Amino acid sequence: MKKTFRNIVLTLCTISLMAGLAWAGTLKVGVQAPITGSYANEGQGIENGVRLLASQINAKGGVLGQQIEVIACDDQGTAMAAAICAKDLVNKGVKMVIGSYTSTCAEAAQKTYFKAGVLQTSDGTADSLTEKGYWTFLRNSFPNSAEAEFVANYLVNVKKYKRIVVISDFSTYADGLANATEAAIKKLGGNVVSRDKIKADSQNFTPVLTNIKSKKPDAIFSAGYYSDGGLLRAQQVALGIKADFYGGDANDNPDFAKLAGSAATGAFIINVPEPAALPTPIAKSFIADYQQKYGEMPPSIWGLMNIDGMRAIIHAMEQNGNFDTKKAADYLHNLSTPLEGITGSIAFAKDGNRIGGAYVVKKIQKDGSYYNEYVQ
Repeated sequence: MKKTFRNIVLTLCTISLMAGLAWAGTLKVGVQAPITGSYANEGQGIENGVRLLASQINAKGGVLGQQIEVIACDDQGTAMAAAICAKDLVNKGVKMVIGSYTSTCAEAAQKTYFKAGVLQTSDGTADSLTEKGYWTFLRNSFPNSAEAEFVANYLVNVKKYKRIVVISDFSTYADGLANATEAAIKKLGGNVVSRDKIKADSQNFTPVLTNIKSKKPDAIFSAGYYSDGGLLRAQQVALGIKADFYGGDANDNPDFAKLAGSAATGAFIINVPEPAALPTPIAKSFIADYQQKYGEMPPSIWGLMNIDGMRAIIHAMEQNGNFDTKKAADYLHNLSTPLEGITGSIAFAKDGNRIGGAYVVKKIQKDGSYYNEYVQ
């Protein structure tokens, strides 16, 4: 009889333990990024950062008793693959998705995440990303419109260029930034002598640059990605176009200088401060941990901005005491005090846009290092 009673107690304890484990479960965090393809350098940086943060949080007990499980999907930097990733990650039960790197891919996945109530935080800067009213979307970078106004003021009022060319590819991000910059330049009374477009990854930009040369510009602003920007700069110099070259924020990647070669010297990059310049203890600590784990610096500020988005969502869930994504979004849309982030203070407007931000104009030196030419 005693043995039977003991067996019953042991069985009940086992059931209780199993139930507790089932309740504990895991918090599934998706990563949607271009892990392969033209932007693999950035995509891998995003995935690495998410996995590092997850391991750090798990080592401290997880989130509300749950360990973070990271599930990555390679969107290859294309809209079609991004749409497939969104469905796959939703089907696997993720609560949040970190990414993607490009606005085109972030936008292609938005509706799927919205319908499923899955939070999405991306560094995509296209203004259209926050214009659809999706409560699930949180932008952890700053919108194209903010960068466009900074660029226009710098080119027109600070440098006083008289003949400006604006160039982009056809992507949502680049086209949107170029259009906003052109409009902002004209609004300030500046002169855009040519607004050109290139096909991303085509590598030979001589026809477009030859047309630009005939316009005799004194400044070229390239709103595309580093994978094209470096080649544009190299070919510009080879063709003898003397204009100053300015790359928008997506050119801020070590591969820009590799692709441009010796022509990188003297080119300018416009972006928020680079990782090495981030002054806060939390930034220095995370970057040091990243270097120790992966043997290199984060490829750019963008991966770190994605990490800040992930940190913000987890903070909201912990403050709410649950994993309800709508409640987490409401919490973040109504922050009374900004959170301390790796990339600065974190706060969101009602439409999901990150509030605040500063920009830097950096000049590339002969040794590949950056010199801060102008900070605002």
